[in-house]
Amino acid sequence: MKEYKFKKIDAFATKNSAGNPAGYILLDDMGDISEKEMLQIAKELKGFVNEVGYVAKIGDNEFDLRYFSSEREVGFCGHATIAIFYDLIKTDDKLVNIPILTINTNKGTLKVENRLKESDSVFIMSPNPETKETSVNVGELANELGIDKLKINSVLPISVINAGLSTLIVPIKDLETILAINPDLEGLKNYCFNIGVDIIEVFTSDVREKTSDYRTRVFAPTFGYIEDPATGSGNSAFGYYLINNNLWKKEIITIEQNGLIDNFNIVKLQKQMDENSIERVCFGGGAITKIEGKYRTYN
Repeated sequence: MKEYKFKKIDAFATKNSAGNPAGYILLDDMGDISEKEMLQIAKELKGFVNEVGYVAKIGDNEFDLRYFSSEREVGFCGHATIAIFYDLIKTDDKLVNIPILTINTNKGTLKVENRLKESDSVFIMSPNPETKETSVNVGELANELGIDKLKINSVLPISVINAGLSTLIVPIKDLETILAINPDLEGLKNYCFNIGVDIIEVFTSDVREKTSDYRTRVFAPTFGYIEDPATGSGNSAFGYYLINNNLWKKEIITIEQNGLIDNFNIVKLQKQMDENSIERVCFGGGAITKIEGKYRTYN
């Protein structure tokens, strides 16, 4: 038997929404667990959390981090990163006054900004974006989403941007259509694999609250579940989409996310220059710890 420190945390949750559940295992060293064991734990937690993050501290303000869904390793998982570092900073007296932490992921070395005192949140610098040329059949895409193809906004482009995960970004004309999307898991999974993307993000500027800028929904069938109710990597790709199309008009972008008209999650986006003077998208939010204890595995 092996025993690990485990927490279940809901990232991007608000007083009116459930957020996005993530599990995390706190390790003394990444060598304490095998890839097979990481995947097995994620499989056992399917339906309870969307991804599991595995984190080990390797310096005063530096951490190694990996992520697994029930299907496979995930290159980068934004909501799990928010959950883990919001909790670590809040519960570790040695971290609470450190303004910037460093994380090493499969998508590179990234920064975590501690804003707990100012806004009860953490902000994560997303991976460097990669834009992929793509040709999408609008009718086929609309059919997979279960909507009229005329509801896809033809004024704006459909794009594929990778800011941690390869994301197909689809503009939708109105909130009613966004909320009505109800795709089939297997059908959308096959579609994503066929066009070479990890997730699909739909968006509209038609929002529920006037203080919000956009409503998004993210579908992640390639990871074994249909919808990600609050995302960092998907919305970071969307942030780069806004920059590329000259749609970023204010300092902080506020995103409503999920398929519920009123009980939506909130994700914040902000631009920041990195050490190479390259403009990067940072995503931010808070989290709520729901379960804390030990996770036991048996060989």
